[in-house]
Amino acid sequence: MPDDLPPQINPAYLIVQLQKATGRGDHGRATRWFEALAGFLDGNLRPGTRMPIVDAPVWVTPEVEHGGFVTGRLAAGGELRPHEFALVESLGLGALGHARMRLNLHFLEDAGRPELEQQLADGRFAIQVPEEGAFLVVAWLLRQGEGARAAALVETLAPFFDRLRFYPVPATAPARFGHDVARATAGEVVRALQGVQPHPGVVSMREATAVWTPLYDRLVALFLETVEGEVPGLAREADGSLKRAANGQPVVLGGWPLRHIPDGWRERAEGLLADESAARAAHPLHRRQARGRENHARLHRSLETWVRDPAALSGRDVGMLRRVLASFVSKHGPPGSARRASTRAMQERLAARPLHAELAQVVAQALSQEDPDEGVPGLDAALGALAEELVGGRNVDALPPSIVAKALRCLEAPVGRLVELGVLGSAESLALVIPGLTAAVRARSIADPELRRVWSALYLAFRKRRSLLLLDLSKQVQFSELPWVAAIEPWVGSDEASRTASARVLREIASLSLSAFPQTMIPNRLVRELDALAAGAGISLPLVEELAADIFMGQFSAKFVDAARIAARLLQGSLYERYYGLDYGRLLAQEGAPGDGATREREVVDLAALCAQRVGEVGSGVSVNRAIIEQAQVLTTHNLATLFDALLLEGTLDLPALSRDAFSWIAAALRPDRAAVRRAGHAWRQLVFFLALQAPEQVEAFIDWSEGVLARTHGPLARHLALATTGLREVARGASFDPTGLHPASGGRRFLASPTGRHWMLEPIT
Repeated sequence: MPDDLPPQINPAYLIVQLQKATGRGDHGRATRWFEALAGFLDGNLRPGTRMPIVDAPVWVTPEVEHGGFVTGRLAAGGELRPHEFALVESLGLGALGHARMRLNLHFLEDAGRPELEQQLADGRFAIQVPEEGAFLVVAWLLRQGEGARAAALVETLAPFFDRLRFYPVPATAPARFGHDVARATAGEVVRALQGVQPHPGVVSMREATAVWTPLYDRLVALFLETVEGEVPGLAREADGSLKRAANGQPVVLGGWPLRHIPDGWRERAEGLLADESAARAAHPLHRRQARGRENHARLHRSLETWVRDPAALSGRDVGMLRRVLASFVSKHGPPGSARRASTRAMQERLAARPLHAELAQVVAQALSQEDPDEGVPGLDAALGALAEELVGGRNVDALPPSIVAKALRCLEAPVGRLVELGVLGSAESLALVIPGLTAAVRARSIADPELRRVWSALYLAFRKRRSLLLLDLSKQVQFSELPWVAAIEPWVGSDEASRTASARVLREIASLSLSAFPQTMIPNRLVRELDALAAGAGISLPLVEELAADIFMGQFSAKFVDAARIAARLLQGSLYERYYGLDYGRLLAQEGAPGDGATREREVVDLAALCAQRVGEVGSGVSVNRAIIEQAQVLTTHNLATLFDALLLEGTLDLPALSRDAFSWIAAALRPDRAAVRRAGHAWRQLVFFLALQAPEQVEAFIDWSEGVLARTHGPLARHLALATTGLREVARGASFDPTGLHPASGGRRFLASPTGRHWMLEPIT
């Protein structure tokens, strides 16, 4: 094991992940975890650093597994892809030895460069990992007469020609970049729809309706032909309930079966038995009609016995047969009756409806006509038209909601519309589509349309790059660190229109995230996109990411100090400060002079010490780390104060509505497990922030409303949540919690997400 790595890197994590993957039989993932472990132990991989693969620079895109660990594989390397095999064949390169080296050289030579220039001109290329755009940049630089800059870039890339592909994937149509975005491409949705399988229960029901119910009806009708006297039925009391004998069994009225055998009955019985045997052979998975205690099976066995030897049926057997017939007739009416015909018609209508899997294939077929690498504009209207075609004039709701939801994932529309439709159902899913929007607005400052298209595609590919595990407050690799992006930086620049557009989108996305998901902390992926938009707008925002408790080293970066000071200026003297027992005045009084490096370093150390002091727990471990991180989130409001202050959101968002929505989510999501309580605690902090910006009478009205909600809530932790609400009311009226977070007089409690020790929410209330 390398001896110069930080002690926080523990190979036990890698071993556990390898064991899990092996236990699940996931050979591919197990292999990747084995490679990660082996590389760590032999020193070829250095997890926790910005250059985790020893022989690869920071700009190379590594394959990253859960937790930010690299496997040693390179995303732009590995086996040749189908488009590379096709190119090798078309170029007549023969044996595949050194194929990637030869392909890279091909695009730098006179024979291959025109292909890159054509892709630049018509936009028919795809960049799936950032390295695939490098040669497009080289080609563009050469067309601009920037030979020296292009040569320098090629010199940087050349050592990796044998390992990485620096050329794009051919595409059938140019990619679209604009303000409309999609959660998935049409091709991805088609594959998901094609994978929809019929529900076994529905298939069984259809089979029963089409095959076994008609056979059951024929059995009943055949035996009823042999009844002497009235058709058997079950006796009923005056109130309509079943009349029962002393032994509790229903009283059977009417005649007895097998007392009168019509001409040709035996032949029809033998024919019915043959049909049943054929049905069992054709439908072996349907076992119900063969189960011993099922009425269908009882009638079938009785008929088999009679055909073989009528005398073999005892009086008790005939009595059972009479009871089965009586039960059937009382429940359904005799076969051929109006009641039975109506029931059968209804069953047949239900069985005739297409299966969800069948409708999924129809929708998949329709979407397969679209560009597989793009979203589909106007898909919601197209689904409505398809539904009308399928179901005769009914609207889109006639398609199963699950199929509609899958299809709408490739709807290309404004991001607000996708949230409204539920396509983006969380802040995390919202973050997935924002890079397309960011690319569109930040690329506006690029005058050359070809370069604008390449830059946008590079940005989108880079944003798919998974974050690395980093220690010592190291910063993730930045887009500008890619050598081919740095080479075109002079032509990217910024203009007033681009800055204005970035600022507008930044405000829109921040507002949308908070209004749609007020209970959710801004996730790290979205923090990075808001950061990029802020940079494009020329706005300096100290947005902070959620830190991982298992690798936390007790340090915070300087932007945590800046974010805490913004929160202090916004919230000093507020409900938020009182609720969490903060001293924002002290934090503001300690502010040093701008540019004073020594003071700055001391402020960072002091913030970490303050968070640890507020936890009050000596020691280390994930639970203590999580509690310290939460105190930093409390002090900074985890980006809420920063966004509200810089973007003036207080006047644009409906704070009372956000408060109610957050509380409703908490009341519905709270469960007696630590993870659920932790999520609810983070949501509660956001709720307290929203309340802190409202007038006292609005806060009082909210608490009255929340107590009414709790009176109608019967979740397992409703009484615990009531204690949190009580504590909030007491603080709103001027009271304080004691050092343990308790209001002794009322029993109200301060609600934190991650206190050390067992959470009071998980303790029984006496």
